[in-house]
Amino acid sequence: MPKKVIIYTDGACSGNPGKGGWGALLMFGDVRREISGFSPSTTNNRMELMAAIKALEALKEPCDVGLYSDSSYLVNAINQQWLKKWTTNNWRTSAKKPVENIDLWKRILELIRLHNVTFHKVKGHSDNEFNNRCDFLARQAIQNNS
Repeated sequence: MPKKVIIYTDGACSGNPGKGGWGALLMFGDVRREISGFSPSTTNNRMELMAAIKALEALKEPCDVGLYSDSSYLVNAINQQWLKKWTTNNWRTSAKKPVENIDLWKRILELIRLHNVTFHKVKGHSDNEFNNRCDFLARQAIQNNS
């Protein structure tokens, strides 16, 4: 039986594009693990995706994951089947334009095939302590590298 893991993620950018950071909180039972990272030149969307990627990569075995993000870009791409349509349309949007961040989307596809992931949208910059913690981690990563 796969382990049930809760993950919260967030990305931040100082300028868009600009210096970026991501943060994630992984919770399994009473165990909590925080991870974060930095990119010197990126976009907010790339940091949102990177937070999810790094969190899923941190899992040591296939898990049942509830992934919570304030990124409509990330959550809608999965829950509204955009990602499935993009792959079917050879990585083109409905407007026939190339999908942005293909490298990161391909990695997310690999990871959601490994894990059973359910994506949940949370309101950002609100009263969700876990989302706020991830936002803090992402912003701290930018500050620590500036």
